[in-house]
Amino acid sequence: MDNERLYKIDGLIENHIKEQHIPGAVALIIRDGKTVFNKAFGHADLAKGIPMKTDHIFRIASQSKAITSLAVMMLWEEGKFLLDDPVSRYIPAFKETGVLATFNPADSSFTTVPAQRQITIRDLLRHTSGIAYPAIFSDSTMWAIYQKNHIPSGIGTMNGTLADKMPSLAKMPLQHQPGEAFTYGLNTDLLGYLVELWSGRPFDVFLRERIFDPLDMEDTFFHVPTEKHHRVVTLYESNGDRLEKVDHPIYEGVDPDFPIKEGTYLSGGAGLSTTVSDYANFLSMFLNKGTYKNKRILGSKTVELMLTNQLTLDMAISPYPAQPDDFQFGLGFALETEKNDYLSPFSIGTFSWGGAFNTHYWADPKEKLIGLLFTQEYLSPYWRIGDEFEVLVYQGIME
Repeated sequence: MDNERLYKIDGLIENHIKEQHIPGAVALIIRDGKTVFNKAFGHADLAKGIPMKTDHIFRIASQSKAITSLAVMMLWEEGKFLLDDPVSRYIPAFKETGVLATFNPADSSFTTVPAQRQITIRDLLRHTSGIAYPAIFSDSTMWAIYQKNHIPSGIGTMNGTLADKMPSLAKMPLQHQPGEAFTYGLNTDLLGYLVELWSGRPFDVFLRERIFDPLDMEDTFFHVPTEKHHRVVTLYESNGDRLEKVDHPIYEGVDPDFPIKEGTYLSGGAGLSTTVSDYANFLSMFLNKGTYKNKRILGSKTVELMLTNQLTLDMAISPYPAQPDDFQFGLGFALETEKNDYLSPFSIGTFSWGGAFNTHYWADPKEKLIGLLFTQEYLSPYWRIGDEFEVLVYQGIME
């Protein structure tokens, strides 16, 4: 890679900081197993004057989903379930799910019609169950129903447990018939609960023993330990032409400082915090077809299956959040395939996603390339910084 061309990344991020779009960022690029760019910019806390460092810890929200999906597929390899098993085989409350028929906005009451088939584990992994989100990434009707019935989004949720909340989710209506559409939702929180049932261990313990420790992810947590609180980046939001620290509840009344608070809810879809280097270790295992430092974490054919598109031609794509044309999704990741390769410089086979607080990642098997850009803003209007970073990484490739 051309270091001089990669220097354009510095200008991009520094300009966003100057324009008060972001307080700071950490960018990491790995090519062929070697770090070619690893820099911190701006501040982790503006008021305290704390400069950003490459080992700062960020709320990664939906980047948690890929980690949970790995946990699920590890247990699939152990024969704990089959992908097309109905969820009700393991959580009986999901046997009689209904699909939303009518909704009364006056009191958020609803009626349902029977689902034409049961939700499967595959539906959860590819977000085709009809389960939505009780937050801004959801249809307003589903959002209202979930909030009335105290179903959490998982982003910073502190109270309750998976065992408390997930069976309650079965009583909620599905937005559509199972398999009818890709609808981003609480599917991965439900998968976290299934991991507990299949493994017989608390979800956080399973992740620590089977994923975080083997992958040297020493700074990845649902709740960051006290000795590492000083490394958690402050959350900011745009207020006109300036940034302000978020000092009010976010989403459905969540404390913005949730990474450093004690809690019992372990959201597989949105609850983790981590560093760029930890997440790069996770992605490198997939690039290495299931191995990390000569340790086999996942079978190569399982990796191949996870990175195969799971959406059929007749599946609609929910507009919440909006997705690009010809959107493709595997078992936990958005994918670059022949169908959508015209949209970006990603090579076919690239897998990617991001997190609600403006964090971004991708891994490109053909180029043996990992790119991560972590910032930390609530409801940022500058999400495109991830796309801009992507362009500047690929223009730096010489051959």
